[in-house]
Amino acid sequence: MFVLISIIGVILVHRDHTSSFVASDLTYTYDVEVAFPSLRFNKPVGIYNAGDGSNRLFVVEQEGAIRVFENSRNTTVSNVFLNITDRVLFGGEQGLLGLAFHPDFANNGYFYVDYIADNPRRTVIARYSASSDNSNAATSTSEVVILEVEQPYANHNGGQIAFGPDNYFYIALGDGGSGGDPLGNGQNRSTLLGSILRINVDSSSDSKNYSIPSDNPFIGNIEGYEEEIFVYGLRNPWRFSFDPVTGWLWVGDVGQNRIEEVDIVEKGRNYGWNIMEGSLCYSPLSDCDQTGLELPIWEYDHSLGNSITGGFVYRGAELAELRNAYVYGDWGSGRIWAIWFNGSSDPVNREIVDTSINIPSFGVDEKNELYICAYAGEVYRLMVVDDTLPEIETPLHTPQAPTPDQEVQVMVNATDDISGIREVILSYSNDTNWVNMSMAWIGGDTYAANITEMPYQTNVRYKIIAYDNSNNSAINDNSENFYTYIVVPEFSSASILLLFFMATLIATVARAHVKKGKLRKSPFGRLRMPSVSVRSLALEWGCRRTLRRGGP
Repeated sequence: MFVLISIIGVILVHRDHTSSFVASDLTYTYDVEVAFPSLRFNKPVGIYNAGDGSNRLFVVEQEGAIRVFENSRNTTVSNVFLNITDRVLFGGEQGLLGLAFHPDFANNGYFYVDYIADNPRRTVIARYSASSDNSNAATSTSEVVILEVEQPYANHNGGQIAFGPDNYFYIALGDGGSGGDPLGNGQNRSTLLGSILRINVDSSSDSKNYSIPSDNPFIGNIEGYEEEIFVYGLRNPWRFSFDPVTGWLWVGDVGQNRIEEVDIVEKGRNYGWNIMEGSLCYSPLSDCDQTGLELPIWEYDHSLGNSITGGFVYRGAELAELRNAYVYGDWGSGRIWAIWFNGSSDPVNREIVDTSINIPSFGVDEKNELYICAYAGEVYRLMVVDDTLPEIETPLHTPQAPTPDQEVQVMVNATDDISGIREVILSYSNDTNWVNMSMAWIGGDTYAANITEMPYQTNVRYKIIAYDNSNNSAINDNSENFYTYIVVPEFSSASILLLFFMATLIATVARAHVKKGKLRKSPFGRLRMPSVSVRSLALEWGCRRTLRRGGP
C-alpha cells in the first residue's frame, strides 16, 4: 500500500510510511548571496569542478561555451575553456546542456559534453581534450562523438551527464518532448529516450566509441530493448547526482501539469511516466495499473513550483545543519528545499529559502560546497543569516625571536558557531608597509600562515582578521597594540670565536695591568668590582658593542 500525505502543498510518497514537516524545525535562517561578485555569465545552465585538485570551477553557458575560473570569492576573470557555439543548436530547452570530467582528467585531459545539434535534431554526447599547453583551454577540434540520439521535438532533452562511483558514464534523456509523451517513449525500452543510460567510455565495441557494462539490466535481452538503458519511465530528468557517501543516484524529474518529483533510482526500475505523473495517474487519469512502477520518495504540486531542478546531497563543511540532506530547487518559483532520508526512516523535507532566482542547476566544488546557477547570469551560494561576529583566540608565532634568515609561522584558532568561518587573514607590517595574506586551514579551528624573513632589527607587527560565511568580520589586534616581535641577528661560529678571542685578550691585558699596579692608569678605566670576573665583563662589553654596530 502507498500512503500520501499532503502538507502545505508538499506530498510525501513513501511505502508504508507517514511523515511530518514543520518549517520551524530549521535552527537557522538561510538566504542566498552572489558567490563571485565580479563574474557574470551568459545563460549559465551548469557549474562543475574537474576533480583534479586545481580549485577551479567551470560554468556551462547554454549557447555553447564553457568558462573556467579560480574558485575564489575575489576572482575577477573567467576564461573561455571551450567554445562550440558553431555546432550547438540553441533555443528554448536546446543548447549545450551538460558537462562531465573523466575520473582521470588530471592525467588524460578528457571531458565530455551533452549538446543539441541540428540536421537532424539530435542529442550529441562528445569527448574533448584539454590543451596540453594551457590547462584553462580545450581544443574544439579534438571532438570525438560518443553517442547520438535523434530528438523528435525541441523540448525534454534531459542533458545531465556524470561519471558514477563505478566509473561508468551516465546520460539523462527526456521522453523526446512535445507534451504528454505522444510517442510513448517513457515506457518503450526499444528507444533510448525517457531513460538514464549507463555506458563504458573507456572501451569500445561493435564499432561504437563505448561499450555496454556487463551488469547493465537489459544486456543480452531478446526483446529488442536498448542495452544502454539503466532506468526508464522518466519524463524529463533535469539534473541528477550521485551521493559520494552512499552512492545513491538522486534524480529530479520534471512533471507535466501537476506534480514535480524526486527519485532515488535503482538499476532496471520503471519510474512510471507516462502511466503516472509522480504518484498520480496520468494515462489514464484514474485506475491506472501501477504494477512494477516505482513512486518518488518526495513530490510537490504546482502551488509551490512548476519545474524541478535536481540538486546534490550536501557533504560540505560550511552549512553544518544541511549536512547529509539532498538540496534541490524549482526553476519557476525559485524555492530551495532539503530532504533528509536515510533509506529506512521517513524522509523529511524542509524549505530552506524562497528566492526569486530561475534555477537551472546546482553544482559543487572540490570540497562539496554547494553553488546555485541563476539563468540571469550569476552564481549564488547558500548562507546562514548570521549577525554574530567570528571569535579569534590569541595567536602564537614561532620562533619568538627570529633571525634574519627565518620565516615566522603564525597560528590562530578562529570559530563561528552559526555560519562558519569563510576566511582568516594575517595582516602584518614590516615597519612601513602592511601586507595581507590568507591563512591556510590546517584542521579543527586552526589556521596558519608564514611571514617572510625580515632584515636585522625589523619590528614586525601583525593582527588577525576573520570573516564568516555571512560576511561578518572580526579583528584581533591585541587591543590596538598589535602582536609584535623583533628580528635579531644570528652570529656565525667564526664570529663567536672572534668575540671569545677579543674577550680573552682584553682579560689578559687587564690582569697584566693589575699585577703592575697600573689599573687606575689603564685605558680601560677604573674597575672597582673585584667580585666580578674582568674577563666576563670584557666579553659582555665586546658583545654589546658588536650588537650596536649591527654585528661583526
